[in-house]
Amino acid sequence: MKRITVIAVGRLKTSWWKEAAAHYEKLVSRHFRIEAVELKDAPAKLPPEERVRLEGEAILARLPERSAVVCLDERGRTMPSVGFADFLRDVVEGGEEPVFVLGGPYGLAEAVRARARGLLALGPMTLPHELARVVLYEQIWRAVSIWRGIPYHNA
Repeated sequence: MKRITVIAVGRLKTSWWKEAAAHYEKLVSRHFRIEAVELKDAPAKLPPEERVRLEGEAILARLPERSAVVCLDERGRTMPSVGFADFLRDVVEGGEEPVFVLGGPYGLAEAVRARARGLLALGPMTLPHELARVVLYEQIWRAVSIWRGIPYHNA
């Protein structure tokens, strides 16, 4: 079974975010092995630049070799769900592993962005980290349902 990986700095702390993420992980897991990698936040006492650097090193250490890295970033491009489904299908059918990366509260290190195939924004508004993760999981499920012809996406 092919794998989709989500690497995130920080953990889901609130029960309802955990439940929502688990719901979409379960749906996706019928079609893909989904791996959630939670990395520890850098110490809060450090300056933001140092936190971003340390978190970036931890992210880079966890990226698989043959992977199509997509960083969630406010400077990224937005795309409709059908376009995202096409992207995901192209990556998987091309023999790569899709890896989605969410940074910590101060964003992603430039070295992580440089390793990425692309930057993706979930929209123009800033979302809380936990909500962004749940939205990403839902969009992965929506993309899989579009690609596999599962009745979920009604647009």
